[in-house]
Amino acid sequence: MQIHAVPQRQGALVDKARLLPAGCLALSRLAGDIAGVKPYVVPVSTGDSPAVDGVANRAALIVNRTAQLAALEAPGGPVLTIGGDCGSDVVPIAVARFRFGENLGVAWFDAHPDLNTPSTSPSGAFHGMALRVLFGEGDPEFVASPALRPGNAVLVGARSIDEGEQAAIDRGLVSFDSFPGEQIYLHVDLDVLDPSEFGGATYPEPNGLGIAEVAAAIDGIPVPVVGAGITECATADEAEIRKLATLIEAVVGVLRRGAQD
Repeated sequence: MQIHAVPQRQGALVDKARLLPAGCLALSRLAGDIAGVKPYVVPVSTGDSPAVDGVANRAALIVNRTAQLAALEAPGGPVLTIGGDCGSDVVPIAVARFRFGENLGVAWFDAHPDLNTPSTSPSGAFHGMALRVLFGEGDPEFVASPALRPGNAVLVGARSIDEGEQAAIDRGLVSFDSFPGEQIYLHVDLDVLDPSEFGGATYPEPNGLGIAEVAAAIDGIPVPVVGAGITECATADEAEIRKLATLIEAVVGVLRRGAQD
């Protein structure tokens, strides 16, 4: 098992995005302690770049994409990616889709579906497009090829949905009710949690899930988990991050079980 820390912030545009690099590194240290694995820090861009074709910081995100592809060229076992914004999980999922085939499913634990495109996004923030590009739709620089099969993603905890995202849901791109596929990539945006449980998410939304509830749902995924990402940690406060230990233990546990199946 490997842990990749990807301290990318350019996919998020809110004020708390500036805290993502430090939060990523702090969270990766906790994950490394729990898993007994030294995290590898992927060398991503630290700068901003102009919005192009409806995507903010597009050039910087392309640099980061290239760095992640290089880091994932020859992984030794399953990879746990610690972001950064949700866009930091696009490359690992796309690589998993390439390696494991069309029956790969994605479990997307997130308050937001992240199903916008540049034409529907209210902000141009790439983290709100992360799942959509994995279905091969959106900016051609980032779309996955091969793409996820329509219907092969389940949303867990989504409760803040834009109009363009709802249209994608309505045509069956994702579901809410079952874990699809023969193998699963697990994505956890920490804003799936209720802010009363964890106050360090980049874009918190009320009425979220509890830490124990999310950990139990992860532990109950019925098919092998072949990769995972935990994203949007915008705090480096050790006491706050330590609250996530149970969730991280669940993620590490299903990754290790998946490697044995």
